[in-house]
Amino acid sequence: MSSVRVAIDGEDVTRAIRTPDIDRAAAAVARLPRVRAVLVERQREIGAGGGVVMEGRDIGTVVFPHADVKVYLDAAPEERARRRANDPAHSGVPTAVAEVATLLTERDELDRTRKASPLHAAEDAVVVDTTAKSVEAVVKEVLGVVSSRDG
Repeated sequence: MSSVRVAIDGEDVTRAIRTPDIDRAAAAVARLPRVRAVLVERQREIGAGGGVVMEGRDIGTVVFPHADVKVYLDAAPEERARRRANDPAHSGVPTAVAEVATLLTERDELDRTRKASPLHAAEDAVVVDTTAKSVEAVVKEVLGVVSSRDG
């Protein structure tokens, strides 16, 4: 797998945007309906031509409710916490699995209960439980979903 690089005005911010502080800030901002409206419109503009893959907590329910393919990736809370704690992109943050689990649980609860774009799987999404699966296995499963819906 190739690594993804995120840049703003040429500056690599890949690691800087993946911290608990940014997660909390994103969750707080996402709760503001006017901010969400602007972001949703922007995302729709980006995907207007089709042939795009987007990830996010409300892509299949709010941003593109009529998308051809919707996949909702999930994993057991313990697995998500373990992965996050071991993610090198999150260096310099709490790495104890219990601490990370608490942060993820808080974020999930905030996202599920917000008025603007609450977190839930779209009714027509294929839910893929990634617990105990390798990245390669998940990619293969998702590509199978896409292939089954192609055409």
